[in-house]
Amino acid sequence: MKGAAIGIVEVSSIARGYQVADAVLKRADVEIVVNRTICPGKYMVLISGDVDAVNASIETGIQVGAHSVVDHFIIPNVHPDVFPAISGVAHLPELKALGVIEGFSVASVIEAADAAVKAANIQLINVHLAMAIGGKGFVVLTGEVGAVESAVEAGAAIIEKKGLLVEKVVIPSPRKEIIDEYI
Repeated sequence: MKGAAIGIVEVSSIARGYQVADAVLKRADVEIVVNRTICPGKYMVLISGDVDAVNASIETGIQVGAHSVVDHFIIPNVHPDVFPAISGVAHLPELKALGVIEGFSVASVIEAADAAVKAANIQLINVHLAMAIGGKGFVVLTGEVGAVESAVEAGAAIIEKKGLLVEKVVIPSPRKEIIDEYI
C-alpha cells in the first residue's frame, strides 16, 4: 500500500465504476487497493497514496461519478489495523466484549472502523464489505467493555452523520460461537 492516506468512491453503477477507477488512477500517483463490484450492483474504488494525491484523485472520482456516487471519503492517516480486518487476516487472541457497527455503505463502514480503532484500545476482528448482504457493510470488534462501548460510539457517529447507520450493538460477554467464521 502506497502512502498513509486512503480514499474511496462508491457508485451505484458498475459501468460508471470502471470510469471512476480509470479517472482516479490518471489524476495522481495513487495505487488501487480494492477495485470491484459490490452488492447490490454497486462498484467501489479504494485507493492509497500520499494525502495530496488521494485528495486530488477522489475529487476527480466524485466528479466523474456524478449522480451515481453513493458515498466517498478520504482518511489522511488510516490506522494500520484497518486493512488486515478488511482482508480477513486480523488475529484475534481472545474474545472479550463484542461490538458490531452496521451501515448502508462500504465507505461509511471503513470510516467507522478507522474511527473506532483510533478512539479506544480495541481490536478489529472483521470489516465486511457489502458482499451477499444487500450492499451493507459491518465492523466487528472486541476489547474491554468500556473500550468497546467508546469505539462503537465513535464509529457509529461517523455513519450516523451521513444518515447511513443501520444498527450498533455491544455484547459484554459474547459466546465465542457467534464469531466462529472469523476465527
